[in-house]
Amino acid sequence: MRLTLLATALLALVGGLLIALAYLLVARVVSALPQLPPGTPVEVDGVVTDAAAVTSEVIRSGRNSVLVVGLIAFAVEVVAGAVVSWVLIGRALRPLSTLTTAARSLSESSLDQRIALSGPRDEVAVLADTFDEMTGRLQAAFEAERRFVANASHELRTPLAVIRTEIDVTLADPAAGVADLRRMGEVAREATERADALVGALLLLARTQARGLSERRRIDLADLPATALATVESDRADKGVQVAVHAEPAVVVGDRVLLERLVGNMVENAVRHNVSGGWIRIDTMSADDLAILTVAASGPEVDPTAAAQLFEPFRQGRDRTSRAGTGLGLSIVRAIAQAHGGIATATAIPGGGLQVRVALPADAGATG
Repeated sequence: MRLTLLATALLALVGGLLIALAYLLVARVVSALPQLPPGTPVEVDGVVTDAAAVTSEVIRSGRNSVLVVGLIAFAVEVVAGAVVSWVLIGRALRPLSTLTTAARSLSESSLDQRIALSGPRDEVAVLADTFDEMTGRLQAAFEAERRFVANASHELRTPLAVIRTEIDVTLADPAAGVADLRRMGEVAREATERADALVGALLLLARTQARGLSERRRIDLADLPATALATVESDRADKGVQVAVHAEPAVVVGDRVLLERLVGNMVENAVRHNVSGGWIRIDTMSADDLAILTVAASGPEVDPTAAAQLFEPFRQGRDRTSRAGTGLGLSIVRAIAQAHGGIATATAIPGGGLQVRVALPADAGATG
């Protein structure tokens, strides 16, 4: 309504100015015509009168005609302008009404709805697309929060139950001594360490799935396995696992912290679920505009049909369990790969073991 009133007022102002201009121009147009000297008698409709009086009458009559016709046109212009403005402005603002309705009806259960505005890509369409992107980010954040709460509430029960059981058993024993209290403390410490690792992994998984990358810079995947291997060197040496690294340049654009965690989780998973005297092979390469990282390791036999399920939170293959693990290692690998626009796949190795492959978009400048 305000825009219509504004447009109508502008039309009325322009129309009024045009009528005033025409009213003033009548006298100038008549004055520009050839004139008879004042006092010259002129016969008009059988009546003899002065030429100057005739000129004045022509000017007055012309001005009156301009006023009559102009006021009629002015009224028609104002009414037509108001109607046309109402229709056009209403049509132009209808997407905003749709956007307002969608925003008012927005709730946690309706975040999957999108406006998907069609038509010309004007400012309103850009605003609608921005709103859709915002609801998409909100949906991802809410889903990540729900997954975090569900996973945390489910998985934290185990270490908390262990702590509570140990405390109850120790306190219920009137003959409990220092050794019993020390054993209870050690069990509680192990359980709290596991809970701390679990919460940290859950938070990383939730943040990666909801926010994506916090930075983008060129990183060569070939530089990352060395740090990951150094972190698990003690466990690798205890098991006598042999490692072979074949690192060719594989440059990507991404978040270095997340990519280091991705490689670290893959290597840690390969060491943790390996067998004594086993092997690990790490390869990096670039092919078909992709930067590929592959970690293959010996280990217990894995059902080929269940290999893909290892990327689900808290899903582990048969005999691929460890008290020290959180069950989130490969889930985090997949989330980081997806945040970089890539994919992570797992393939069972015949005879025992698992190969995990991550393919990320290679840096265009690096691949030429």
